[in-house]
Amino acid sequence: MERTDRYREAGVDLDAANELVDRIRPLAKSTFHASVITNVGGFGGLYSLGNLDYKQPVLVSSTDGVGSKLKVAFLANQHDTVGVDLVAMSVNDILVQGARPLFFLDYLAIGRMDLDLVSTIVSGIAEGCRQAKCSLIGGETAEMPDFYAEREYDLAGFAVGIVENDAIIDGSDIRVGDEIIGLASNGLHSNGYSLVRRIIFQDLGLSPGDALSECGCTVAEELLRPTRIYAETVQILLRDFQISGMAHISGGGLYDNLPRIVPKSCQAKIRSGSWPVPGIFSFLQEKGKISDHEMSRVFNNGIGFVVVVPAASLEEALGLLTGLGEEASHIGTIHSRSEDAPPVVFE
Repeated sequence: MERTDRYREAGVDLDAANELVDRIRPLAKSTFHASVITNVGGFGGLYSLGNLDYKQPVLVSSTDGVGSKLKVAFLANQHDTVGVDLVAMSVNDILVQGARPLFFLDYLAIGRMDLDLVSTIVSGIAEGCRQAKCSLIGGETAEMPDFYAEREYDLAGFAVGIVENDAIIDGSDIRVGDEIIGLASNGLHSNGYSLVRRIIFQDLGLSPGDALSECGCTVAEELLRPTRIYAETVQILLRDFQISGMAHISGGGLYDNLPRIVPKSCQAKIRSGSWPVPGIFSFLQEKGKISDHEMSRVFNNGIGFVVVVPAASLEEALGLLTGLGEEASHIGTIHSRSEDAPPVVFE
């Protein structure tokens, strides 16, 4: 006699997968713009460029994940913010080149389908898309029994944006005398968590619900602060100012990310102490016995995004950013660089 539910016995529930699509549909639709001509559940996401007023449009894309920050979400059983991190890591990357985010797609792999858990994760992704003003036009949820531990999963995604060909920003316009503005991060964002988890959970033996007096919150609240999405701020800056270059300060910190945009003839001199540093960073440095150099390579140390502007625009740009509610700081200046000098130095 044939058995009818062998796939479910093996760990994959097709009925639950179909129900998930019904749950996700309104979340995704809440992010749709007029250019979206697709529906959730199709084989591919459709996005029309016909309504966009571009003469020589260039598409800009980036892909990323959340990384081991997810381990903190598992420990804390808090899954509503990691979707924002997922969107932020890709969207902030394409902003650097002057792109306006258009749409986002995600990939979620999980051991066993948990409809409430997955819906919570996707709600965070949709929230990230709303913050970035882009549309969540598709995704994939893979149920993979025996591959992940109970209630554990992995996330990946990619963003696509658009920019005029003659408006692409790649750092080639950076000149000696330009000024460097840092936009505040929301704490750790999504980088350095392998070291963070070792210090907090292994070395110190703390739990997600324990208080971090240095931060005025619990471990989980601090470590799961979602990555900031700078899309709206950057679009306003691009409208009102000439921007020489931009950098998303993610893994590698200022040391490794600024060299990606600074020309070989230039050196970024960063003034230590010129911006407020959230307490979590001094806490980690002290408890983990981390050098200043390594702190600046592993973590953002309070600066999540960098904008380089001509000196004549500095004060006006800072004023606009303050008016937008940004915590913006003048953190450095572009100088000339000799052939054997490093691209970034701290003063």
